[in-house]
Amino acid sequence: MKAETLPPLPARVTIPDLVDQAQRALAMMSQVRGRALSPSLEKEAPIFSGTQVAALCGLDKSQLNYRITKGDLPQGVVRTSGSRREFTLAEARTWVRACKVAPERPAGAQACVIAVGNFKGGSTKTTTAITLAQGLSLRGHRVLVIDLDPQGSLTTLFGILPDTEVADEQTVNALCYGDESSVRYAIRPTYWDGIDLVAASPTLFSSEFALPSRQVRDREFEFWNVLNAGLADVKGEYDAIVIDTPPALSYLTINALMAANGIVVPMPPNALDFASSAQFWNLFADLAASMERTRGVEKSYDFIHVLLSKVDLTEAAAGYVRQLIGATYADKVLPVEIPKTNVTSASAAEFRTVYDVTKYEGSYRTYVRAREAYDRFVQLVEESIAQAWQRQIAGESGGEARSPSVRAA
Repeated sequence: MKAETLPPLPARVTIPDLVDQAQRALAMMSQVRGRALSPSLEKEAPIFSGTQVAALCGLDKSQLNYRITKGDLPQGVVRTSGSRREFTLAEARTWVRACKVAPERPAGAQACVIAVGNFKGGSTKTTTAITLAQGLSLRGHRVLVIDLDPQGSLTTLFGILPDTEVADEQTVNALCYGDESSVRYAIRPTYWDGIDLVAASPTLFSSEFALPSRQVRDREFEFWNVLNAGLADVKGEYDAIVIDTPPALSYLTINALMAANGIVVPMPPNALDFASSAQFWNLFADLAASMERTRGVEKSYDFIHVLLSKVDLTEAAAGYVRQLIGATYADKVLPVEIPKTNVTSASAAEFRTVYDVTKYEGSYRTYVRAREAYDRFVQLVEESIAQAWQRQIAGESGGEARSPSVRAA
């Protein structure tokens, strides 16, 4: 019997093959961004109608029109095709601040630092961070966003490619290496009025080696307090500082958690995300206890919020896991759920969020459902921020890593 002829083995994958693959991936990413951000290759802030500005300000349309006649606030632009009046984001925010919709940061209080974290990818951690920042800005606040994830997904959502458009000195690396003492050097403006950014790039991985290396060389060095110390110089210039963390308890994540006044943990109601959250708290609790025992570090939080995200009520197990989450985290679970909708999925594919949408092409009811959920989430966090400011004035706020004891308020 004639022996069967086997097909030839495929060629082995070499390092040059990987380099070529990486270059093709970057080129494809540039094409995707080019299509999404055409024609300028830069993200553009949404335009607001008079009705939308009135809603942001808590006014009805007649009250808005009356204020326009007074001439003390931006007039917007009336399109020649009709009576529709349009406002830029900066103009809309001016109206919001004038109408004093949101609580103002009292004299003597500084930015509330909020770390958004979860060990598991796909938990909407990055989307939660940027929508929180955008939502707070739409309520008149000034926000600094810090991307600590070497993958740079948050940076990408600002229309910036981490691999090719973020230099090493535009990240927190110089802070972690000890070349800078303030994060101010890395702050850049963004397309979104009221939000500044400290970007990320893949070079952030080097900080995971720099911080422990500095600790080995200097036993007095506080590897967990680098970001907290670096923010001290700019806290008086912002109402909130939102930090997107890597999906791991890395040195950068530890710095974010130790710099924060509050923590937001987005959690889809499925078993894997629930298990991941258990690991998150277990590892952080062990670390905190160790730092209290060996270094005398004291830490408290003004709030810890668990946000149910990507909630799909048609999934059979979702209801059961929601019950588990509620039983485990009790009053830490926010009374709002972010629905899993086509709005959020389509927006992410186009480098956008629900707040970036000027006009949604799909079901308006679906858009409103998603937008109202995020609005409520932002409002709840804003209430916690206002309480944190009160504690600061009273001299009781968390956010400073000092000696001794770690606790959650």
